[in-house]
Amino acid sequence: MTCNSCVKEISEAVKDLAGISKIDADIAKQIVAIEGNAPPSAIVAAIQQTGRDAILRGSGAPNSAAVCILETHSSSVSDKVRGLARMVQVSPNLTIIDLSIRGISAGKYFASIRQAGDISRGPESTGDVWDAKKAQQEGKTSRGLLGTLEVSKNGIGSVFIDRPIQIWELIGRSMVVSRVQDGKFDKEDANTLVGVIARSAGVWDNDKTVCSCTGKTVWEERQEQVDKGML
Repeated sequence: MTCNSCVKEISEAVKDLAGISKIDADIAKQIVAIEGNAPPSAIVAAIQQTGRDAILRGSGAPNSAAVCILETHSSSVSDKVRGLARMVQVSPNLTIIDLSIRGISAGKYFASIRQAGDISRGPESTGDVWDAKKAQQEGKTSRGLLGTLEVSKNGIGSVFIDRPIQIWELIGRSMVVSRVQDGKFDKEDANTLVGVIARSAGVWDNDKTVCSCTGKTVWEERQEQVDKGML
């Protein structure tokens, strides 16, 4: 952003989204602070439609957000990152999940939270669907079954889900996105994705500008993934 016209253009693009309650922009800090319950991916996409780029810098209150980077474990694939799930707890017993997938074959996919966070053997070592046994005993649907998403012909899919879950229940477990909901997963299937759910920074919890592991700025890290077609 370079001027108030930039702020106006971005604000108008974002406020068209359902669930936006407040927008504040700081040109000097290059930050747009947004309050509401719209999917984070939709907010980033709206800003990108103005011809600018954006990086999400935390969401939700402290200790109420999680993230899961989804990768294929197929040995035939070099760029393994294929998706991202952001989770934000918005009330004492409700968490919203913003799931985006890139670079896999078109079709219907099932997303689930698994009992274990062991991804050493890909999806095969993640265990049963989380909460499945308890739900079966109570005659309910498991909270670990997140539903489905459709991946288009260009390999892109996204879905916005809400579940009666608290963030602390998810940390350290794993998420699997696959064409099969349960049963025997194929580690070598390039379209089966898995990742560990980790705690994520809330709004303003993490203001770093450089990744300590590579020395690159967050913008450089993002551009690298864009060039690979992942974002």
